[in-house]
Amino acid sequence: GVVLPERPKLKFINKVPNFKKAKKEMKKLRDIRGPAQTANTFARGQYGIVALGGGYLHWGHIEMMRLTINRRIDPRTTFARWRVNAPYKPITRKGLGQRMGGGKGAIDHYVTPVRCGRMVLELGGRCEFGEVEPILTEVAKKLPFPAKVVSRESLAAMYQEERERELNNQNPWTFQRVVSTNMLGIRKVLSPFDLRHNGKYVGKFRLPGRV
Repeated sequence: GVVLPERPKLKFINKVPNFKKAKKEMKKLRDIRGPAQTANTFARGQYGIVALGGGYLHWGHIEMMRLTINRRIDPRTTFARWRVNAPYKPITRKGLGQRMGGGKGAIDHYVTPVRCGRMVLELGGRCEFGEVEPILTEVAKKLPFPAKVVSRESLAAMYQEERERELNNQNPWTFQRVVSTNMLGIRKVLSPFDLRHNGKYVGKFRLPGRV
């Protein structure tokens, strides 16, 4: 049988990290670019939400997920756990009505960067997909990036379908072929990021049709 953890509900996440001294950061858009390298498969749960694009989770989004799921799941049969970190990236703002200049603004709030393919949270236990799907769908719609409700099987099938599309591709004009032969001088406008990911990602967006 499935062993439920001692505390089956989603735990509260702090709005502000407890650094000694908060340091201002640059935008660092590479935090949400391209595919997720960590937490992109299931760890313990059977059902979850996977990000289909990059974006920033604010504390409000995290609290919305926690409250919605903790209210609706039965802790005797179901457990939920986070797969994203607490907000740690500082976002700065200038005060209202200020003139240009005067240096970088003060830290306003913190966010959690999420890349495409990252698991946001997981549910598991003695429950069926049909029971938890409406709850997870309601949450996934409110997230600041496209997200999808998946089970272990459907996530594996999604990745398998991607691999099969690449193996059974009939179109000779693949991104790799066009780039490797530098057709129309295309290499001039491509970045190392495009070459590494075969043009499947444009910033935080994923191009699902690209093989």
